[in-house]
Amino acid sequence: MRIQLSEHFTYKKLLMFVLPSIAMMVFTSIYSVVDGLFVSIFAGEAAVNAIQYIFPLFMIFGSIGFMIGAGGSALVSKTLGEGDKEKANKYFTMLVIITGVIGVLIALIGELSVAQIAVLLCGSSEGEIYENCVLYGRILFAGQPFFILQNIFQSFFVTAEKPRLGLLATASAGVLNIVLDAILVAGCGLGLLGAALATAASEVFGGVFPLIYFSLKNNSILRFTKTKFYGKAFLKSCTNGSSEFFSNISSAFVIILYNFQIRRLVGESGVTAYTFIGYVGMIFFAIFMGYAVGSAPLMAYNYGADNKAEMQNLFKKSFIIMAVTGVVMTALSEALAFPLMSMFRQEEHITQIAVHGFRIYALIFLMCGFNIYGSSLFTSLNNGLISALISFLRTIVFQVTFVIVLPMILDIDGVWCAGLFSDFASLIVTAVFIITMRKRYGYTKK
Repeated sequence: MRIQLSEHFTYKKLLMFVLPSIAMMVFTSIYSVVDGLFVSIFAGEAAVNAIQYIFPLFMIFGSIGFMIGAGGSALVSKTLGEGDKEKANKYFTMLVIITGVIGVLIALIGELSVAQIAVLLCGSSEGEIYENCVLYGRILFAGQPFFILQNIFQSFFVTAEKPRLGLLATASAGVLNIVLDAILVAGCGLGLLGAALATAASEVFGGVFPLIYFSLKNNSILRFTKTKFYGKAFLKSCTNGSSEFFSNISSAFVIILYNFQIRRLVGESGVTAYTFIGYVGMIFFAIFMGYAVGSAPLMAYNYGADNKAEMQNLFKKSFIIMAVTGVVMTALSEALAFPLMSMFRQEEHITQIAVHGFRIYALIFLMCGFNIYGSSLFTSLNNGLISALISFLRTIVFQVTFVIVLPMILDIDGVWCAGLFSDFASLIVTAVFIITMRKRYGYTKK
């Protein structure tokens, strides 16, 4: 059954439509988790911490793809809703070309400066952790153009009404990553080098497959065509998706700050424990992010078509889904904290730190879904300013404040609580914007 943007969505249809996007985000997160799992078991604590120190850098660069993809898909969906398919395809083609060029520039600059960056992130210019940071960084910089392209196509597969194909592409890349990790890390004993090569190879596949698909004749509503530079459309896409950009880069900077605070309070073992918490949390967050990415084109299309009744339907169902999902995730996290942290097979004291921290950290799932969806909602309505403000306050202002202040009061537990306090404050901000803007956009009944 093919579900189209213009349909009336029941809970079943809505969940079927967004499920591929959720799965795509989860598989993308699994890249890092699988690397971490194999590295933790076969390469040791120093290699795990090296990834934890250097990976936020690639979160920052990867966010460019999410920004242009989320903002561009909202613009393209709105253009499709207005009935101008030709212009929508020109916008789509232009945005992909620009994203590819940006990715190549980042790769070139990164290869030249990775050693200096590693010093800043791990706090030393020598030692095993520093050397591992440089090694991992060089290989992942080579794959950055493809990783950024993969991120932009996650959104555009949904807009093209091909979410299942997008899921297949991402799942295939994820399986490739897992297989290569097993061969290179576990089988050949290459350790961190093998994990980096596996990740880079999966990124290449994830970026190249969509390029081939949209270059050839296909039965989706999007395909590459002759285009030119549309400055206003590009700027609009960036502003529309600025919340996704700020959310990702802010998260990266916050991780760097967390690393510093945890290393100061409990040492490198604490950083290792936080890495495991982050891996598992990344998958849970991916579910919320996947729903937001998958549902955004629906709201954008109906906004462009001025179908307020369907906008209200989507809004109501989405908030109920976020509430139920948050409760289920929190319950599962509390119940499964020990087995989830134990699977990384580290020393007992590291596992104990991770279990304790995760049980506090997991309470964030009760609230973060509303904030993620709220930011995505305004992106889909082409209001990048409010969307970016929600993300900026949530991931920079509130988290930075709480991760600095709370450890002064609660020691290491203050670090684990920082995200919880941040999302509670963000929930208030999100609610204020949703209430005050409801008449302007019509996503709720009078």
